[in-house]
Amino acid sequence: MILTLFKDFDIVFRDVAFALAPLLLFFSLFQFFVLRLPKRQVIKMIKGVALTFVGLSLFLQGVHIGFMPVGELMGMTIGSLKYNWILIPIGFLLGFAVIMAEPAVRVLVTEVEKTSSGYINRNNMLYALCIGVAFSVSLSMIRVLTGISIWYFIVPGYLIALMLMRFVSSEFVAIAFDAGGAATGPMTVTFILSMTVGVAKQLDNREPILDAFGMVSLVALAPILSILILGFLYKRRLTRG
Repeated sequence: MILTLFKDFDIVFRDVAFALAPLLLFFSLFQFFVLRLPKRQVIKMIKGVALTFVGLSLFLQGVHIGFMPVGELMGMTIGSLKYNWILIPIGFLLGFAVIMAEPAVRVLVTEVEKTSSGYINRNNMLYALCIGVAFSVSLSMIRVLTGISIWYFIVPGYLIALMLMRFVSSEFVAIAFDAGGAATGPMTVTFILSMTVGVAKQLDNREPILDAFGMVSLVALAPILSILILGFLYKRRLTRG
């Protein structure tokens, strides 16, 4: 059982090492030529990198042996049902839960609240992101089930985003586009994407590459819209006040 859990762990180990090596190299160069931090801070930095290395390795191993296979199996099982329309509410719930657990989103909302001195409440921002992504995952399931082209969602969505940008402050515009990247983190891509691929594999006349992979673009669009709408509501409240 233990050996199965750590199958091909050496590959994951090597990939994480290659990913973190440039960061260590740049830090070493800056430390030697520019920063010259005290020894205590350098030791803390090294400990942080070591913890990140171990955490990323274990997380990616869990993704390969757990998240992706289970997500695809769930999609194939539900997609084969006669009442596969249930994927739409399931997608909503999973989208909400995954963003609630997404580490990058947690970091983003905390930093936004800190930087804005509490003006932008992190809970308001977190729930706005969760609801936006939940709707986008539901739309992805509708698109896979019906075969609607992704252009009918992406083009109107970005047009609405461009119009909303005129009515919100520049701070919310910057946060909105950063939120799109944070929402498409490891939790979303590994579980929801693999589930959508499983659904597309099970349905007739569906291509997983064409029908399933557009889900990530919808998830990236949803936080932009939800944060811009939140910014619009903040501006209205400020105007009324």
